[in-house]
Amino acid sequence: MRCLVTMLATAALVSCSTPARQTTALAPGPRAASPNIILIVADDLGYGDLSAYGGNIPTPHIDALARSGIRYSAAYATASICSPSRAGLLSGRFQGRFGFYFNLVGRETGMPNGETTIAEIAKQAGYRTAMVGKWHVGEGPGLEPLDQGFDSFFGFLGGATSYFPDGTPALVTADTGADKLVTRARFPILRGREVVKPPGNITDVFTDEAVRFIDSSREQPFFLYLAYNAPHMPFQATAEEVAPFAETPSLYSRVYQAMVATLDKGIGRVMEALRVRGLESNTIIFFISDNGCPNYTHGACSNAPYSGWKAFPLEGGIRVPFMVSALGRVRPGQVETRTVSTLDIMPTIAAVLGQEAPAKSEGQDLFASRGASAERALYWRMGPNQWARQGPWKLITINKAAEVQSLSEVVGKPLPNAVLSGVSPLGQWQLLFNLEVDPGETQDIAERHPAPVQLLKQGFTNWDEKNVAPIFPSRREFRTEMVDKKVQLIF
Repeated sequence: MRCLVTMLATAALVSCSTPARQTTALAPGPRAASPNIILIVADDLGYGDLSAYGGNIPTPHIDALARSGIRYSAAYATASICSPSRAGLLSGRFQGRFGFYFNLVGRETGMPNGETTIAEIAKQAGYRTAMVGKWHVGEGPGLEPLDQGFDSFFGFLGGATSYFPDGTPALVTADTGADKLVTRARFPILRGREVVKPPGNITDVFTDEAVRFIDSSREQPFFLYLAYNAPHMPFQATAEEVAPFAETPSLYSRVYQAMVATLDKGIGRVMEALRVRGLESNTIIFFISDNGCPNYTHGACSNAPYSGWKAFPLEGGIRVPFMVSALGRVRPGQVETRTVSTLDIMPTIAAVLGQEAPAKSEGQDLFASRGASAERALYWRMGPNQWARQGPWKLITINKAAEVQSLSEVVGKPLPNAVLSGVSPLGQWQLLFNLEVDPGETQDIAERHPAPVQLLKQGFTNWDEKNVAPIFPSRREFRTEMVDKKVQLIF
């Protein structure tokens, strides 16, 4: 199951021209040499799910991570769906530069081997590199983690897997639409290239593996890419995991909260492992979600206060939790309001490791003074649909549709053939929002403000010249309503 969700995405970003508050990332004093790096990715975690972002799910360990460093309030993924978002993250480039616009959906293709990954930069600096969890950026010869700079890999290659071994009895489950398609038989766990069958909740299993790797890295600095699949569907938990949420009326919410709580405990165990081994003050931790949460969860997840869902071009699809903890390097307790991108992680890590970022990488070093620039235009594209943000303005250009579909028509049902992803015969909507006064993107003001429309259109055209044709087509579309308009999402 390749990250089944609802809809589209594309990617890149922008910044507010006048951020409410600007803070400084760098702390005074000496920095530790050769810091370890841990990049933690949650899967389909909503902006409004974490208590650190005002959510109702208790996440004390993730909150502690935020308090120990910087929490970004305006951070964006490079796509609102799984595969391209992760390709942009790992390469430090907008994924359209190498034609990776859509979810893979069972294909043996992916991010070209010629792209330089964060892991390859770390290896150049003499680091041990490990990947634990969900890959989802390529399958087939030359496209797996061991081919892309990782010394070791423990996880799965596709978009989802079962949290427990097939046939595990007495699980508490909530059907999100295609759960029965997601099994270990179809989406096995690998150690390197060999199938293994670990018992227990895979979130705990991935945490165990991460802790073992940390414990084995006493003589050499390390880069750990810990890509949890929680809380992506299927919704599965044990009765013991769900018990703390027994007062929650919705089954979907009880299971989802249990999955997020298990994720939070896992991150707490990783942080404790660093403390116990004396590595806490010499480890930089990044925490993000790959995109917003989906709309098939029956209200269990939240992108509040933003509208839209995973695969949408609205803020709820692309604005994500993002934290950086680096004791001795970053002053604790900061809240950054400037716009940042997951593209920034590559050049930030490269600079910390004393390496040159790849010449074609597109992000900014978050720890450099230049990274505090308030003027930043960022762009997204998926097929004919595209959007851009600069300062308070956000422009979405999206295919018109004649009808809308229910989620049951599309979730878990990829099209057997490619989506015809050109401009709709009905044309396209052009929607403009001022995010400073309308963060929920409820009022299209394109007709009243032609100047920012033209500015963002021209900026997108210039940026799009460096993108290339898709290396594989989309097999998913969703016709839905967005801002009272019928639209076609392609993802």
